[in-house]
Amino acid sequence: MSARRYPVASPSLSELEERYVLDAVRSGWVSSHGPYLRRFEEEFAAYCGSASAVATANGTVALHLVLAAAGIGPGDEVVVPALTYVATANAVTYCGASPVFADVRADTWCLDPEAVRALVTPRTRAVIAVDLYGHPADYPALREVCARHGLLLIADAAESFGARVEGRPTGGLADASTFSFFGNKLITAGEGGCVTTSDPDLADRMRLLRNQGMDPQRRYFFPVVGFNYRLTNIAAALLCAQLERVDELINRRDEAVSAYERELSDPPLIWPQPVAPGTRRAPWMASFLVGPPGERVLRDELARVLDRLGVETRPFFVPIPELPPYAHCAGQHPVSTDLARRGINLPTYAGLTETDVKTIVERVREALASVTATRG
Repeated sequence: MSARRYPVASPSLSELEERYVLDAVRSGWVSSHGPYLRRFEEEFAAYCGSASAVATANGTVALHLVLAAAGIGPGDEVVVPALTYVATANAVTYCGASPVFADVRADTWCLDPEAVRALVTPRTRAVIAVDLYGHPADYPALREVCARHGLLLIADAAESFGARVEGRPTGGLADASTFSFFGNKLITAGEGGCVTTSDPDLADRMRLLRNQGMDPQRRYFFPVVGFNYRLTNIAAALLCAQLERVDELINRRDEAVSAYERELSDPPLIWPQPVAPGTRRAPWMASFLVGPPGERVLRDELARVLDRLGVETRPFFVPIPELPPYAHCAGQHPVSTDLARRGINLPTYAGLTETDVKTIVERVREALASVTATRG
């Protein structure tokens, strides 16, 4: 019998999710209206310490919705980190605006406020901070930069649901925060997203645009061009169940990440994600750096051996300025480039048992020994 393979991610779904989805199906409310949608938005906003939550079809359109509602368009610039998933920059491009890429900090892997400060021009309208691999960005410093220049501060919190800064949850740290509920996220509906904000005007504008621009007081009258960015009641039913179980989901993933970091604290050539003082990161992925700064190939060698040993891994994102659609963008981003070459994510999900984590750790140790021996 072959050894068990471990995927990098797997959703945690229980009888509660099944019961709520079945209830939504039997009620007939399967589309973009229904009691689970209202309930989810209310409960999600409360969890995030925000006045409003606007549910969306996925996390990418959540980003686009904020930018569109803020009136960002052609001729405008939006500062985003060089190291993030491509959706962060794509949402800016959808608006006809230009993403401007800032480097990240080595001690948090998140947007460097000083790099942002240096990139602000008269065309800059907003800053999108990304909570990379569950670690919140430096929102106090970014708020100071944005306040000085009159910029909108958006948190791309797709990976940081459950994180906190000085006790305050992500979702209430920026002018608007966006979330993803893709299948590998801490809470999931397969697809889905949300925007939280305490700005009532921005929330109203997003709700208008989310529903094809239809006037909420006059059905089938459309004063603006909008989008179909609505979440379904069935997806919201899944999310309501996941929210009820959120403490369990966070704790079990926390245990896995903590065990990885504890058990892999002594092997050479692998280092865990740094965590800033006063920060509780979200346990989205167990993230490590492989090799010393400047290393280019060791991470990929390790991933290939782990794959043969039955452990799926995931590399860090490719810096967006290195992708063909954005290769024309100017600037140097040395920290982003280095992290992208060395970063690896290990399997992280609530279904991992203590025995599973021990097995994966043993295979990581074996793989590290193998690649080290190969190098002589």
